Amino acid sequence: MNTDQTAKHLDIVEIKRKIVELFNQNVKGKKPDTSASNIGHDGKDGHWLEVQMGIAHNASNKPDLWGFEMKNFTRGKTSFGDWSADYYIYKDKDYNLDRTKFLTIFGGPNILKDNRYSWSGRSCPKINDYNIFGQVLKVDGDDNILALYSYEKDGRPGKTIIVPDHLKKNNLILAKWSKEKMKIKVENKFNKLGWFKCIKNTDGVYSEIVFGDRINFKQWIDGVRKGLIFFDSGMYVGNSRNYSQWRANNDYWNSLIVEKY
Repeated sequence: MNTDQTAKHLDIVEIKRKIVELFNQNVKGKKPDTSASNIGHDGKDGHWLEVQMGIAHNASNKPDLWGFEMKNFTRGKTSFGDWSADYYIYKDKDYNLDRTKFLTIFGGPNILKDNRYSWSGRSCPKINDYNIFGQVLKVDGDDNILALYSYEKDGRPGKTIIVPDHLKKNNLILAKWSKEKMKIKVENKFNKLGWFKCIKNTDGVYSEIVFGDRINFKQWIDGVRKGLIFFDSGMYVGNSRNYSQWRANNDYWNSLIVEKY
């Protein structure tokens, strides 16, 4: 290890020490106190953790703390980020669609939400596996991610009525995440120094902090190809946010852990 590498290694060691110290002083052994928070339920714990770790709440695509991205404890799966596509068919003038029409054609009604249409759940495309809505997620040869619709794969009984004639096509691109944009999003967050995650025990008390190495775009897109990293859409009528989460099951995140404290 040369002098520059040694200095860089020492910097990372010192930064990790500071993060662990913050965790031990402000988080470890505690349950989040969210009684004063007016943030939606899913974000309360994360906001509390940000405050304890001295992280200003923001939507910037940069690492949270001194070059490390922080992830909070979640059950089952953990998000990489809420990253919308570069292209949506409803923004393409050639198809004469608005966002609501897109959702009623390619999404489904939620009976628990007064039949509000959303592009989520069963209608959300998964990698290399067509759903009943005729949709699939694929990574092309240039590492772009495509959400595709094929009329012949659409298994809905009413598809002849639901889908307008000009959309009764195969391999119709509904959304596209370009390699160029996704590489920036992934590597700005995860390829600086790495990431860490704050873990709770079965009683909901923070008990451990774990670190993972850098994640570059090649590693990330390989995870998408293998279905280890997946698109988890929550787009719905009545809200302008796309809720385009990219997540992985916690087993995958656990496989990336290199240190525990």
